Amino acid sequence: MPQTKRTILITGCSSGCGLDAAHTLRERGWRVFASCRKPEDCEKLISEGFESPQLDYANDASIRRGFAEVMAATGGTLDALYNNGAYALLGATEDIPTDALRELFETNFFGIHTLTSLAVPVMRKQGKRGRGHIIQHSSGFGLFSGPFRMPYCASKFALEAHSQSLRVELADTDIHVIILNTGLIKTPIREKARPPYRKWIRPLVPKSVWKTYYENEIEPRLFGPYKPDIFEDMPPAVTRQVIAALDSDRPYIRYYVTKLIWWVAFLVRATPSFVVDNLGLASICRAGFLRAYFGSKDSIHAVLHPPAKAASSVVDEN
Repeated sequence: MPQTKRTILITGCSSGCGLDAAHTLRERGWRVFASCRKPEDCEKLISEGFESPQLDYANDASIRRGFAEVMAATGGTLDALYNNGAYALLGATEDIPTDALRELFETNFFGIHTLTSLAVPVMRKQGKRGRGHIIQHSSGFGLFSGPFRMPYCASKFALEAHSQSLRVELADTDIHVIILNTGLIKTPIREKARPPYRKWIRPLVPKSVWKTYYENEIEPRLFGPYKPDIFEDMPPAVTRQVIAALDSDRPYIRYYVTKLIWWVAFLVRATPSFVVDNLGLASICRAGFLRAYFGSKDSIHAVLHPPAKAASSVVDEN
């Protein structure tokens, strides 16, 4: 049967931005394929009336099987792909095992590349010059690399490069490659960062030069009671920009989500690199930033390597 609704495949729909986009776009008349990594999350969405192929970015067979399921359902067409799934790993760059980086890139970059490479040939066949929207969920951390977030930032920088190359290569088509640079959005990203932290970083903490920073700052953030970030917004703020991109025949190349990202984008593009580096220092020094910035190397050291607090069991309790 011919398609009467616009179709979209969204990844990472178990929660957060993917789930919000799936519900909102369905309400707006889209046929939504809301994919998830875990079968039980797919089953939950199916019970809510969604078509939910199981698709795990870290599993090539899963990607190909899930995409084939969508193609079978639509008769081989797809109007839009929203690459949304990803996870974070917090840790000092010198502490990140290379295998941990490989594992994260499987989900945050290589899997996205595989799925996008499957979607592009399908979209090329639609219309005289091809037709479709590919939305890549990058981040403010695709513009600016934050300390203790190197793996996540590196994967988003890679996604930025991927998107720019693909966009230029598709310049003679009506296939649009769009980047979302999102700010701090309240999603389960902290909770989903706990297992990789336990697996890769926590065993290294006792001997790390960053031991006190892990125990005083990173572990309470990951495992302690949730504390909202400054300028934090909610998933509907992201979905509004997704809709704006999908509803346009000439969408912007990138959409910034939250006022913070507008400022970050301006600073990254308009100021010297040392200013950007100091922005990174400010992001972790908080109240001690001025003392670190205007002080000596010893002052910076005192902020980055604070005295140890009482031993925390927060990792084991959560």
